[in-house]
Amino acid sequence: MSVKVVIIGGGSSYTPEIIEGFIQRYDSFPVSNITLVDIEEGNDKLETVGALAQRMIAKASVPIKLEWTLDRREALIGADFVTAQIRVGGLSAREKDERIPLSHGVIGQETNGPGGIFKAFRTIPVLMDICEDIHDICPSAWLINFTNPAGIVTEALLKNSKHDKVIGVCNIPFNMKNSVAEMMNCYPNEVQIEFLGMNHFVFGKRVFIKGVDKTQEVLEKLMKKEIDFSPANIVSLGWSAEFIQSLQMLPNPYHQYYFQTDEVLEKDLKAFRENGTRAEVVRKVEKELFIQYQDEALNEKPKELEKRGGAYYSDAACSLMVSIYNNSLDIQTVNTFNKGAIPDLPVDSVIEVNAVITKEGPMPLAVGSIPLSVKGMIQQMKALEELVIRAALTGDYFEAYQAMVMNPLVPNEKTAKILLDELLEAHKQFLPQFN
Repeated sequence: MSVKVVIIGGGSSYTPEIIEGFIQRYDSFPVSNITLVDIEEGNDKLETVGALAQRMIAKASVPIKLEWTLDRREALIGADFVTAQIRVGGLSAREKDERIPLSHGVIGQETNGPGGIFKAFRTIPVLMDICEDIHDICPSAWLINFTNPAGIVTEALLKNSKHDKVIGVCNIPFNMKNSVAEMMNCYPNEVQIEFLGMNHFVFGKRVFIKGVDKTQEVLEKLMKKEIDFSPANIVSLGWSAEFIQSLQMLPNPYHQYYFQTDEVLEKDLKAFRENGTRAEVVRKVEKELFIQYQDEALNEKPKELEKRGGAYYSDAACSLMVSIYNNSLDIQTVNTFNKGAIPDLPVDSVIEVNAVITKEGPMPLAVGSIPLSVKGMIQQMKALEELVIRAALTGDYFEAYQAMVMNPLVPNEKTAKILLDELLEAHKQFLPQFN
């Protein structure tokens, strides 16, 4: 049986990683066709990445036909799986998401705080259009979204688009499992973490090694700072023993924005003064990567790709597609409808949760009520996500203002208005719904 995968955002520097994933999994996921899609502004990168992907496939001697195009609707014909890895406005937009908040003494980060809100505002309408095309052209295809903010985007699509076969993935649960495995001297597939919460605001409630509850042992090592599961884009500040002892759960790297706000802001401002925004750092990394990609002797994913903060997103996405295709009934961590897995949140809200992966999609596993220590924050963050989605779809100024005011990283309502107005002006080219 032939399998066609369409990669939207195919000119991304991450694409060699997902190509490597398909090659490694060919025996269990026999992809016959891969089509890379991008927009006109990304054509040069698309040509470069396409040529590298072609060399990788030739080296592996797998019978995969690879194409690349700027015609999205043509590419979608016959697709079984579609992945989305887009960045509306490119790194220039990310730089504004980071620089403008920092200029007002607010954390500037691309998926949290004001920057995350505006990335969602730019991204949701574009992915709504993509879902419209998928529903019209290949309605049975699964959309695997790892465009950030992944949880918000996935909820927006599942609730508001015509296409309901949408699953979000993130590399943070993957990173956390691998870090625990390293710390506990075992294989990652022997680690199972019970996740509770939403994308970038998820906690590890319990940790099992080979089916045995090792939560306390892992927490003790975390208190002794024997573990660091931060991706390349987040410098870990470490956690106090008191915080971990009281929390009794694994925090994820993004939690430092909320629980160590002053320290993170100080660190980010220092980095901003010395090296510019994270977007500027990434631009340099990407430039170096694409110089390598253009080398006709290169026929594998370069190690330097792991310097990107989103490294291993593709691994999670590939594993998910393999399990859907094979009806594997294994457990993976995905962004999908709650369906009662967390009774304290609406059943139709999207959470990041362990789920049994079937050919019909994910079946979320019950994780129980939210511990009182983080219940209020998780419910607030979920309400914030809903406000962001509403504003992104309606273009209503006051709904956008509500979202900005309710964000825990925005200190007060006056700063919220300043940030909202400056970011709306800075991004107006990519926010037609607000004009």
